[in-house]
Amino acid sequence: MQKGLIGKKLGMTQLFDSKGNVVPVTVIEAGPCVVSQIKTIENDGYEAIQVGYGDLKASKVSKPMKGHFAKADVAPKKVLREFRVSDISAFNVGDLIKADLFAEGDRIDVTGTSKGKGWAGTIKRWNFSRLKESHGTGPVHRHGGSLGASSSPSRVAKGKKMTGHLGAERVTIQNLDIVKVDAENNIIAVKGAIPGPKGGIVVIADSVKA
Repeated sequence: MQKGLIGKKLGMTQLFDSKGNVVPVTVIEAGPCVVSQIKTIENDGYEAIQVGYGDLKASKVSKPMKGHFAKADVAPKKVLREFRVSDISAFNVGDLIKADLFAEGDRIDVTGTSKGKGWAGTIKRWNFSRLKESHGTGPVHRHGGSLGASSSPSRVAKGKKMTGHLGAERVTIQNLDIVKVDAENNIIAVKGAIPGPKGGIVVIADSVKA
């Protein structure tokens, strides 16, 4: 069964392992999440649970979503996500899912939205090398170089690595280790960095490669 939670990135810090080594960790407020819908093969063609995270004022909820939450008898939530599970009978609408769903030593995948960095050049966006800064190359030390292919086909090929918008996209970091779980405060400490800014919404799920 795939386990999953929605959470919020709180920031980075460091912990010490049993050998006294420093471990850089990202602290995530994981849940509590509430099961807002159960998808079945009969009704939806697949089995999954829909979970919600973060309270939301009723005045900020659209009419269709008000009906959705009212049907489940669940308070409105800011974020909804689905998780495919092998046994939906283990869940009921209204169930709370907390950080103790995971344990220390588990391997997880974390998905979030990376920090937006605006318009970026080829060096920052694609790790291009710059030209030598001696005689004969200025003032194009940081330019992307030739874009086309002479007279044929007389156009820039699709997918060409060029300047453009960097960041603010969905990113998944796989195979991260859970270093510590604080079930009382719904806190999970994950080894290493995860996508997004402080306060960004992230989705935690069992690692597909574990």
